[in-house]
Amino acid sequence: MTAQPTHLNLQVNGKPVVVQADPMRRLSDVLREDLGLRGSKVGCDAGDCGACTVLVDGAPVCSCLTPVVRAVGHSVETIEGLSPNGLSDLQNAFLRHGAAQCGICTPGMLMAATGLLAETPAPTRSQVEDALGGVLCRCTGYAKIIDAVLSVGHSGAAQALPASGQAVGARIERLDGLAKVNGAEVFGADHWPEGALVVRAIRSPHFAASFEFGDLAGWEAARAVQVFTARDLAALGGVNRFGVIPPFADQPALAETEARLRGEAVAIVVGTHKVMDAIDLSDFPITWTTLTPVMDPATAIGARAVQAERADNVLTRGRVVQGDAAAGLGAAAHVAEVTVETAYVEHAYIEPEAGCAWVEGDTLVIQACTQAPVMDQDDVAILLGLPRERVRIIPAAAGGGFGSKLDVSLQPLIGLAALLTGQPCRMVYSRAESMQSTTKRHPATMSAQIGVDAAGRITGMAFEGQFNTGAYASWGPTVANRVPVHASGPYLTPNYRAETVAIHTNGPVSGAFRGFGVPQAAVVQEVLYDDLAAALAMDRLAFRRLNALSDGDRSVCGQQLHGVGIDACLAALEPRWAQANADAAAFNAAGGALRRGVGLASCWYGCGNTALPNPSTVRLGITAQGRLCLHQGATDIGQGSNTVVTQICADALGLPIAQFELIGPDTALTPDCGKTSASRQTVVTGKAAMLSGQALRQQILALTNRGADADLTLDGGRIIVTDAAGAGEISLADLPLGAHGYVLMAEESYDPPTLPLDEDGQGAPYAVYGYGAHLAEVEVDMALGVVKVLHITAAHDLGRVINPQLAEGQIEGGIAQGLGMALMEEFIPGRTENLHDYLIPTAGDMPKITPILIEVPDPEGPMGAKGLGEHVLIPTAPAILNAIRDASGARVTRLPALPHRVLAAIQEAGQ
Repeated sequence: MTAQPTHLNLQVNGKPVVVQADPMRRLSDVLREDLGLRGSKVGCDAGDCGACTVLVDGAPVCSCLTPVVRAVGHSVETIEGLSPNGLSDLQNAFLRHGAAQCGICTPGMLMAATGLLAETPAPTRSQVEDALGGVLCRCTGYAKIIDAVLSVGHSGAAQALPASGQAVGARIERLDGLAKVNGAEVFGADHWPEGALVVRAIRSPHFAASFEFGDLAGWEAARAVQVFTARDLAALGGVNRFGVIPPFADQPALAETEARLRGEAVAIVVGTHKVMDAIDLSDFPITWTTLTPVMDPATAIGARAVQAERADNVLTRGRVVQGDAAAGLGAAAHVAEVTVETAYVEHAYIEPEAGCAWVEGDTLVIQACTQAPVMDQDDVAILLGLPRERVRIIPAAAGGGFGSKLDVSLQPLIGLAALLTGQPCRMVYSRAESMQSTTKRHPATMSAQIGVDAAGRITGMAFEGQFNTGAYASWGPTVANRVPVHASGPYLTPNYRAETVAIHTNGPVSGAFRGFGVPQAAVVQEVLYDDLAAALAMDRLAFRRLNALSDGDRSVCGQQLHGVGIDACLAALEPRWAQANADAAAFNAAGGALRRGVGLASCWYGCGNTALPNPSTVRLGITAQGRLCLHQGATDIGQGSNTVVTQICADALGLPIAQFELIGPDTALTPDCGKTSASRQTVVTGKAAMLSGQALRQQILALTNRGADADLTLDGGRIIVTDAAGAGEISLADLPLGAHGYVLMAEESYDPPTLPLDEDGQGAPYAVYGYGAHLAEVEVDMALGVVKVLHITAAHDLGRVINPQLAEGQIEGGIAQGLGMALMEEFIPGRTENLHDYLIPTAGDMPKITPILIEVPDPEGPMGAKGLGEHVLIPTAPAILNAIRDASGARVTRLPALPHRVLAAIQEAGQ
């Protein structure tokens, strides 16, 4: 039973406050709900993530585990109390170092670091790692956070924003960083209109089950709540199916008669916060009839149909064929082959799904975490039977995404509740709900053979991959089609056959996750490259350089390539390669249980949709008062698009970045910039921003009859244009008012030029590719199978480095996720549905990371730029696996390389 509310006297951020609350309520709940201090975040309600960290009498505590009564008589400090008169030195250091990416963990990190610095003003790196070890970050890789803490008390001022024409290439602080470090950023759980009702879902506890509802009306009446089901969706005229790829739309917002995965929502319950906080959903009137679940994709063909319309449980197949793979392998001097299995991997963003919906006039407004606002708008309109223009999506700040927040989750649920209750409705997933019901990285079983001639050149490759796509399609078709394009790696492969199949099971839905299947395929190809180098007695780096793609070469899809940077990346690793191998040999010569090894792996990745339209549109306008407004709808999920796109636009226009006012994303205010996925925003939205800047510049030059090299100055209500012939001036107030309230405006779109793939996968699937190579140094305990990654050197070709600080942060964060995939992350449905049993890297797990930024300009990318976000994850796991084998002789073919698997592989290798 809940205790009666009591008046409690607290001291919060130096001020006395009185709250009326159950003494055992979570301190986090009181701070956020009663006191409006929403800078403290809640990621797990279990003390696992540390996002809710506050200081009690100067000591860091998890406020989600602290009963509010324990704060009575003590001083509580939250992030809002760090900067009453401006940012603290620590907050400024976070901005200066780019330590906040998505920002959801930042309050917890700042509070933990504040506690450390109060006791130890000049901590060592290991002390910082220990102090931050209880706060998880999924974006940054921790390096810049640790550097920021270590820099406090040392010199270092914020860098001034660059002048006109100097934004691209500058190490600019994140333009949206202030709100992330002062606690003002609004994530999905941080905004709701007063009196908003709370929504909770009834979810299937079974992997497969049919169900029937009991006396819903009686249950509702007894508890003062409302229940809505799929019947209510139908009553609105909606089509209860959604999916990111319309031909494969197959997932209901609420299951109708059968739940196909554990955690699938079958109904929602809506009530006041007070009622919903106390309600027990365990007696919800529903009867389950379990079905035999299909869990193993190896036996799914011919098993019970997960979905009736796909009786063989095959969602789709992918295929790329060039030349004659069998003949190429047959003519080879050496052939290597392997079969590799990978696991489900959880996105583990620190922010569970959250949002709020309300009605304004005849428009349904949804503010929620998302990577794809226009896709959300389309899906919600279809699901709820609304015209598209009557749905407005306002993306909240996303506390991590990595692909899973491309699919709608709670958006139609809170939209349904708001429409039917007539009141604002909000919803926050629990950590278990998030991990049960949202998408995962595809588990895969992949086999390949690669052959080389006596000189070491690739003669042929054959690849087969089976991908467990789970109960619904999600991004399964994309994975099945992207993998065959990329499975060769960035190497010239004249005879090639790659075939994939995406199989339905009753497991979690597998969707987009940083790389769309390419990280799994890279493991296969890169471990075989080590085998082939060994067979040839050739240096592993030299072997890769020999076979690396070059400008003018054709890919396995027959596409002629330009701006190819893989050899430049490999060449950049050579100095460290020689030193690392020498160091490992010297260490191993001493003997003992610990052995060191060095591994190498490469990547390439096409930016954007595979052989499909992929447009972005950007609007740039100037008001009569001289406001310069950039409307760009690319959601920034921590990768930095708000900053990078503005840098590109600023230099294209020729005005200082400091004068830009960013608007969006918001489906009512910004044009469609497409989804934030597939490393497309820098390339596609960046190109649209560049074109908009150039177009507006041309308008201004034409009005003043000035030359192309003229300098622009925006000074209040006038624009001054200066070239060798003198200065001209535009009075903005004298110009006629045009569309969207601007007197000068340009709106430009860019859609990368691609060609469809034929039945053999031949065509031009991407306009721009990025390249990279990683060198991993590891230490293996030969007695225990424990692997420690010591150092990763990461060379990446960005084409043109728009912002070095943000690029380094992407590299460090991607490596952290790749390390997790390689060594520790394995989502087991029904067993690892929290951040205690599902492990992601902490600050103490991370190696030294040395980023090397390479610039081989792409002729199609904006100012030569290429994407980066997904590329950095792809080579990490195979480089680590190759290093493990170099150290121990152990070939691990099932990921993650947990200690017992490494130990078994060591024993199998006879080491």
